[in-house]
Amino acid sequence: MPDQPQPGPDDDFQEMLRKLLSGEGQIDPSQLAGAAGLPNDPAFVANLMSQLQRAAQSGGDGIDFSVASERATAIARDGGHPVDPATAQASDQAFQVAALWLDEATSVPELTATPSLYTREQWAKATTPVWAQIAEPVALSISNALTEAIEQRAPEQLKAMLGDVSKAMRGVGGALFAIQLGQVVGQLSKEVVSGGDVGVPLLDEQVAALLPQNVAEFAEGLDVPEDEVRIYLAVRELAHARLFRSARWLRLHIISSITDYARGIHIPFDRVEELASEIDPTNQEQLRDALASGALIPPRTPEQEAALGRLETVLALVEGWVDTVTAAATTRLPKSDAIAEMVRRRRAAGGPAESAFATLVGLELRPRRLREAAALWQRVTEELGAEERDTLWSHFDAVPTSEDVDDPDAFVLRLRNPGRSADDDAFDKALEDLLNDASGDRPREDEHGGIEDEGDGPTDDGPADDGAGDGSPGAGPR
Repeated sequence: MPDQPQPGPDDDFQEMLRKLLSGEGQIDPSQLAGAAGLPNDPAFVANLMSQLQRAAQSGGDGIDFSVASERATAIARDGGHPVDPATAQASDQAFQVAALWLDEATSVPELTATPSLYTREQWAKATTPVWAQIAEPVALSISNALTEAIEQRAPEQLKAMLGDVSKAMRGVGGALFAIQLGQVVGQLSKEVVSGGDVGVPLLDEQVAALLPQNVAEFAEGLDVPEDEVRIYLAVRELAHARLFRSARWLRLHIISSITDYARGIHIPFDRVEELASEIDPTNQEQLRDALASGALIPPRTPEQEAALGRLETVLALVEGWVDTVTAAATTRLPKSDAIAEMVRRRRAAGGPAESAFATLVGLELRPRRLREAAALWQRVTEELGAEERDTLWSHFDAVPTSEDVDDPDAFVLRLRNPGRSADDDAFDKALEDLLNDASGDRPREDEHGGIEDEGDGPTDDGPADDGAGDGSPGAGPR
């Protein structure tokens, strides 16, 4: 009888993976899905296993985010519906009114492309590529940490097959992350009302879009006619899109800042090892809590804190400018203040999907200091006008800084006197004080601690006169 071929490392690994994915290992597929916060229905679990098997077999250096798009659109499709003709007509009219009102409130030119109306599914499909770009550095870090954990724990005699194991686990880890990201984006599709609703520029330049289904649901919670809500949100969306089309550098700057921040997140091996030692892999609730808590994301480094501060300032300035322009453009709406307040509350509170994204990537979407940024733009508008306010977006170096948000008065003064700085003002003040002392404009103490008269020289130790001297240059009031 011929000898049976001995199983090689690839066969060993395939058998191990088969057991894991078939439920013969410690974690069955339903537990794996539940730990990731994913549905536990048989059809979805079967699809999940198929995706993980593909990822394990391909296992390249990158992350296959096509599974994120599939998951996001599937969630968005559930409960979503097409835009009916009446709603489409009302939304188109809202965009037309919004464009006319914006022309009066800002010098930023209008869009050349016609605004769009998205279903939830269309929004998820259109924005997933940007979400993937933002999240990929963290996904790679987690996958690399899992790979390192395997390599650190493996006995020396298994090093020969570690290449295959590491490659496969990197693919599986990346696929799990991508599926979780798709879960978040799919949930967000049920919350956002427009393309720029989350502040981050998710759509291409020139694209402005409303999600009529979500707009209607947002309006249900307000004691305001839906057509007013629709116009107000159309103004906000057009203002957001106009800004990013006009300031061509802005979108790339924000996306690059986010990805640079995410690249600074490195999951150390000891965090994976520590987490693994504390968790019972058969305890689904414990696994889910560990993933949902962001336990793998390490504390921010000082460099990351500084980068995050700069990013938050830019996002706050964008949102603050949109708020200021929208307020000026919607004064004709009787309930504009009520809608604006609801938008602010909703933005401050965020939603469950945003919290999930913050856990997944370690980045809050809502910028702090939004009110301060809006106050700065309002002050610039009042002092210098809308046109000069809008030209500040022409170049990165012209945009206000965090220090400008802290001190709007100094910022406006600097705009009124280009080329001058705080150091210039301090030098001029010191020079003025020096010249006043030299010319006798400032009272001087005598040798007894009294005050010398500004015009007639020393007197008794009583107070100096009121400046009614002999008419000399130093005698008048200062």
